[in-house]
Amino acid sequence: MDKEPLISVIIPVYNGEKYIRTCLENMLNQSYKNLEIIVINDGSQDRSATISEEYPVQVIHLAQNQGLSAARNIGIDTAKGAYIHFMDVDDTVNPDYYKEMAAAVIKTDADIACGGMWNERYRYKSQRFKKIKVYTSLHGRMKATYVGKFGYVWRYLFKTDFLKKQNLRFEEGRFVEDLIFSFLAVYYADKLVVVPNTTYFYYYWENSISTVQDKAHREKYLRDLMHARTYIRNFAHEHNFKIPGINSDKIPYAWKKFVVRHF
Repeated sequence: MDKEPLISVIIPVYNGEKYIRTCLENMLNQSYKNLEIIVINDGSQDRSATISEEYPVQVIHLAQNQGLSAARNIGIDTAKGAYIHFMDVDDTVNPDYYKEMAAAVIKTDADIACGGMWNERYRYKSQRFKKIKVYTSLHGRMKATYVGKFGYVWRYLFKTDFLKKQNLRFEEGRFVEDLIFSFLAVYYADKLVVVPNTTYFYYYWENSISTVQDKAHREKYLRDLMHARTYIRNFAHEHNFKIPGINSDKIPYAWKKFVVRHF
């Protein structure tokens, strides 16, 4: 690459003092150096903000907790990079993650790059790619990513202009907010590239948004999950296409669950 484009990494944190140091050191130790690291301190009541300020990163302080969606939307509005990646504070990526993702999107001029992922709790949801491949058809993009099943937004590197052109935002006040965002992004992209040699490590932690056992929290999570699933099904019906893994390509998806290679 003649010049490395700036990548904005948006990291919301709410009471994440156990993870923030590891996360930021993971970012700063990347082989790709032109990163704008934006920590959105979402009203944390622990030492998350204090620890973040020890590092050469931008920290935005929210006076009270507004939720993951609001924090990510603020990150989009703040980002100055040509590309945006959403990072969860309790996860990590491999050392060449941004180097490989940037090289792929620059080479192909894709709107979105999709990297590999390792899911600690549900290994069958892990995914990796053997070679760079570009998808331009809607079905190809949907099947390559199985975005209807795996809505994780942190799998993707987005061209910032693309997100702003499509006015893609996270729905605030809900859990499972990234399923709709990722689904719409993959739908609207003209070109998506999958990238080998990239791994996002998605760890299982007790008391995370998806695992906390509080009854009211769990009930809201399940309602919001149903909301997101209903939304993407209705959207696909209205736009006359099938969703791989949900109402098409069920056999390839089921087969993948049994033969997935563990990292």
